[in-house]
Amino acid sequence: MTERVKVYGADWCGDTHSTLRDLKRAGVSYDYIDIDDDEEAERKVIEFNRGKRRIPMVEIASDGGEPVRLSVPSGSELERALRK
Repeated sequence: MTERVKVYGADWCGDTHSTLRDLKRAGVSYDYIDIDDDEEAERKVIEFNRGKRRIPMVEIASDGGEPVRLSVPSGSELERALRK
């Protein structure tokens, strides 16, 4: 069961908007972090993407395990990760 979803993105990014729409359609609540306004969040994205600033990055925390992180997920990738 998914506990918390965080989306790291930017207001100007079309892929970020697409991911947010997919989450809304699925009825999933999420926290949105604009990495242009949050240096720590930007570092997290760059670290996960091996030095690249690829957004959106979606972080899905679930019961007790390591969070699942997806970089620029397609709608189907996001859906599969949310079902786990």
